[in-house]
Amino acid sequence: MVTPATDTQAPSGIRRIIAASLIGTTIEWYDFFLYGSAAALVFNKLFFPSSEPLVGTLLAFLTYAIGFAARPLGGLVFGHYGDKIGRKKLLVLSLFLMGGATFAMGLLPTHASIGVGAPVLLTLLRLVQGFALGGEWGGAVLLVSEHGDDKNRGFWASWPQAGAPGGNLLATGVLALLAAVQSEEAFLAWGWRIPFLLSGVLVVIGLWIRVSVSESPVFLEARAKAAEQAAAAGVKEKLPIAEVFRSHWRAVLTAIGTRLGENISYYIITAFLLVYVTTHLGLSKSQGLNAALIGSAVHFVTIPAWGALSDRIGRRPVTLIGSVGMTGWAFVFFTMLDTKSFPVIAAAVTIGLVLHGAMYGPQAAFISEMFDTRVRYSGASMGSQLASIIGGALAPIVAVALLDRYGSSLPISLYLAAATLVTTLTVLVARETRGRSLAQEHEPAATTVPGGRRPAHESIPADR
Repeated sequence: MVTPATDTQAPSGIRRIIAASLIGTTIEWYDFFLYGSAAALVFNKLFFPSSEPLVGTLLAFLTYAIGFAARPLGGLVFGHYGDKIGRKKLLVLSLFLMGGATFAMGLLPTHASIGVGAPVLLTLLRLVQGFALGGEWGGAVLLVSEHGDDKNRGFWASWPQAGAPGGNLLATGVLALLAAVQSEEAFLAWGWRIPFLLSGVLVVIGLWIRVSVSESPVFLEARAKAAEQAAAAGVKEKLPIAEVFRSHWRAVLTAIGTRLGENISYYIITAFLLVYVTTHLGLSKSQGLNAALIGSAVHFVTIPAWGALSDRIGRRPVTLIGSVGMTGWAFVFFTMLDTKSFPVIAAAVTIGLVLHGAMYGPQAAFISEMFDTRVRYSGASMGSQLASIIGGALAPIVAVALLDRYGSSLPISLYLAAATLVTTLTVLVARETRGRSLAQEHEPAATTVPGGRRPAHESIPADR
């Protein structure tokens, strides 16, 4: 049996793991979100030129969605091998693929140079981005979750989650800086390439940090135990993904429902924001970028705070604060944007992202705790990435289409509210997982206490 390394349980040990996961996820999300911002501001003009601004934007967001479509495949492949050979190796590979694809985007010729070949090449690189990110999320949060202790898992595991606003903050900040110092003509001619080429430097830094961390001790122990049992029984080990769909399919559905409202709300508040502000309200792109910049900075800080709160009161109550709050905010958000006042727009984005953080902060621990170690990477990745197809992939497209069709934000608010309602109902019927030991398998059912909570010392069974 493999004994977990003692230094990873010490504060300095877990901090090293958190730093490696946070920096890596920030870089990968920087690459992924950079595309979303560029789709709203650049790609619609340089790769999908059209006489109708919203039509070009819609086409650009379709390639944006293709990246999401590749994420479940990435989750399937990375999850399988992550459960077979380890979390760390796959995280290094995902970062390399993501950074390489983003750097190559910065070198692409535009539609004016090679015609239809430009959007085709852009789409292929977007597929690589989506495939890589599909394997990133599960591995990053599991590496932290499986190194940390049961009592503080919500807080520790929320730090890789903070990589999402960290990456968005970095991507938006670079674009906002370029927009401030360059003319529109210079930005479209060559300035937009700088953030993509910068990814090459960031990836080198991220790889150097990631290769220095140790493999998950919980995984190593479970892997050794599974190999011993298979050898003793004289049978082959089961494929992790097959075991997920055989014994953990309810947990996969719960993960999808939990992520749906969170995923849709995030991409409407961040990616679609730029379209709404520039195309519908006629404001400058700097106002949208700066509002997203302020909101992302607050978002980055509040995600770990929500994760810590989930260690005290449970994953479900904190998630419900976010989903119920976002259901109402879906209507207030656009009303505040319509004022065309920058302070009000920034406040709308910031409050929306704080509510989103309540859903997103506990999510890493919540979903990780739904699955046994031998299938955790596969299960968590599949549940998360399948939600991204019907959630984040379609959110900007649906929002742009609704705005183009009705010329009003009300249908978009109704769409967002419906999504967060699904998340609310899912979480209400889900099991509380706070306090589950990730090292245990096939745990006995725990007794529910009033309010749907379980004492922190009790083990929570994986769904099967």
